Amino acid sequence: MSELVPHMGSIADDICLIRSMHTGHNGHEVSIRYMNAGIAGVTGRPALGSWLTYALGSESQNLPAYMVLTDPGGHPVDSTHNWSNGWMPSIYQGTVLRPKEPRILNLDAPEHLRGGVQESNLGFLGKLNRRHAEKHPGEHELEARIASYELAARMQDAAREALDISQETEATHKLYGIDEDATREYGTRCLIARRLVERGVRFVQLFHANQPWDNHNSLHTALPSACRKTDKPSAGLVKDLKQRGMLDEVLVHWGGEIGRLPVVEGDPKTGGRDHNGQGFSTWLAGGGVKGGFTYGESDEVGHKAAENIVNPNDYQATVFRLFGIDHKDLYYLHNGQEQKLTVSADAKVVEDIIA
Repeated sequence: MSELVPHMGSIADDICLIRSMHTGHNGHEVSIRYMNAGIAGVTGRPALGSWLTYALGSESQNLPAYMVLTDPGGHPVDSTHNWSNGWMPSIYQGTVLRPKEPRILNLDAPEHLRGGVQESNLGFLGKLNRRHAEKHPGEHELEARIASYELAARMQDAAREALDISQETEATHKLYGIDEDATREYGTRCLIARRLVERGVRFVQLFHANQPWDNHNSLHTALPSACRKTDKPSAGLVKDLKQRGMLDEVLVHWGGEIGRLPVVEGDPKTGGRDHNGQGFSTWLAGGGVKGGFTYGESDEVGHKAAENIVNPNDYQATVFRLFGIDHKDLYYLHNGQEQKLTVSADAKVVEDIIA
């Protein structure tokens, strides 16, 4: 909590602030993969969203279970690895929405193919696909491709409605900062995220382009800019979920993969702060965690996590518990071996943060 994020201060009673996150690595990619896929630095593994949709399935038949909202400035660090399905069927990969309108291309069929013509065509195509699938049992990629095409057809109406934020009130737009230049883009994505979850999408991720928090220099201007973009929309999302009675069931996670060192890098006037995976903060809200609660501490200079250390596997095990899953029992059989997200035998649920 600081003067740079005053709106987050307004939701302090709703968030659980973890001050002792620890990856043990100082690089972006190595820590991202640890946070997102369970092992530091290893590519080709399913992301957390893939694991949750594999375990729980989808609540919606008309929208993907796992959706990703990227930044207009480009993909985040480590790009598409962030929402990869790894060696799971591709149906568990995150579905990316375009960062600007139209967020999904070709939602409308050509005029001459709409209505009954399209229904007949899709019905006939479905019969052909099912016949083909029956000739190739166990071909998961084929099954996933067929399911993807069928979902795309059902999305024509559902996605258009879900992405239409003009249905929201002026007060809701202001809550997310959509009426302000600095917060309009990120606020729009936060509001879309709420609308998607409201309609049964299981897991939604919002990303920044590149790494605006990687302030090796120009800290005095770069950090306030990143905070200004995200502060009001993030707080607005938590407030909106709460006022709609959704916060008890929806878990919000705000954070990154590493922190920053407590010392200046370069010139004190123009410099910044270097990477630090030894100790950093993140926060959770809703979904069964304690609100108005802090957990863990760093050492006296803010360098290393020193008390109640939480590593990514602990975080993942805790998220699973909040969704009713025992991380030790969840596995996917790949090449004859049971693969798990929480690979560490010491991975633990952080019981103290659960309400």
